[in-house]
Amino acid sequence: MKTISRILASAAVSAMAALTGCSEDSPVSNPPVDNKPIEIERGTFAKGADVSWLTQMEAEGEKFYAPDGSQTECMGLLKEYCGVNSIRLRVWVNPQEGWNNIDDVLVKARRANALGLRLMIDFHFSDTWADPDHQETPAAWAGLDMNGLKEAVTSHVNKMLTSLAAYGIEPEWVQIGNETTPGMLFPLGSIDNPANFSELVSTGYDAVKAVFPEASVIVHLDNGNDQWRYDRIFGALKANNGKYDMIGMSFYPEADSWKSSVDDLIANIGHVTATYGKPVMICEVGMDYREAAACKAMLTDIIGRTSSLDVKGIFYWEPQAPAGYNGGYNKGCFENGTPTIALDAFK
Repeated sequence: MKTISRILASAAVSAMAALTGCSEDSPVSNPPVDNKPIEIERGTFAKGADVSWLTQMEAEGEKFYAPDGSQTECMGLLKEYCGVNSIRLRVWVNPQEGWNNIDDVLVKARRANALGLRLMIDFHFSDTWADPDHQETPAAWAGLDMNGLKEAVTSHVNKMLTSLAAYGIEPEWVQIGNETTPGMLFPLGSIDNPANFSELVSTGYDAVKAVFPEASVIVHLDNGNDQWRYDRIFGALKANNGKYDMIGMSFYPEADSWKSSVDDLIANIGHVTATYGKPVMICEVGMDYREAAACKAMLTDIIGRTSSLDVKGIFYWEPQAPAGYNGGYNKGCFENGTPTIALDAFK
């Protein structure tokens, strides 16, 4: 276990505020900052939440409530009432509406850090969603050759991480790509070009370590219960000397079949840790918001069964999202702005 103490220097705060354009007293931007050390305990099992939609939701008028009905800030609610000790934030390159760009991520990261929450940064390397169906290269990077793409990746990672460092914020984990099952940064980084994909992953790895040498670099795929896709990607990385520290998994089981899916997940975790010699982080998990009891049972089962495996934690994806948010996401675990029992598994 490691405890990090950071003193936020006022000069660095002022300089970064000028860069981000965020006012120090904005309720939806940067929190108040003083020079008190922030103690963050690292190295324990991560019980996390991806809340990347949070600033957008707040701007749209969403409110969050403690179980007693009092209105409260979402990250503090997750920490105090749900047992969350870590926050995950996605980074897009040049998103059309600005949400999840470097400035927006910095706002949320500062808030998490002020609460003593650990941090995972999730680079999508796209202007929008990157997942198994979408791995589009950012528009500003279109037409670059491999050398140009590597320079762009390095610059983007460096800009995000040095922005965090200016506020004394040190992420514990950094994802190089999001659900990169087919590769990333198409077409050059497709898994059909395994040497290119591995080279881009290693480029991201080196960029992270140049700023935060102790951060764990994650390569993240979907369907953690499907061994084939993990052997394809991590086999390619092994064959091409790709550099990473941790295997990331997404896992979204159905409520009526989650037990068999967890069996397959546990089997795959045992397989990849033995085959590739890396620990696992479950970077995304979720279940239909109407199945809170089943979701709690599923999370409890995973946490219990991974205690003897090399698993570093589990992150719920956007638990605070209301039903149908952003085009139909239904796997949050809040109801009318209040947590359901799903995340009681984290307590």
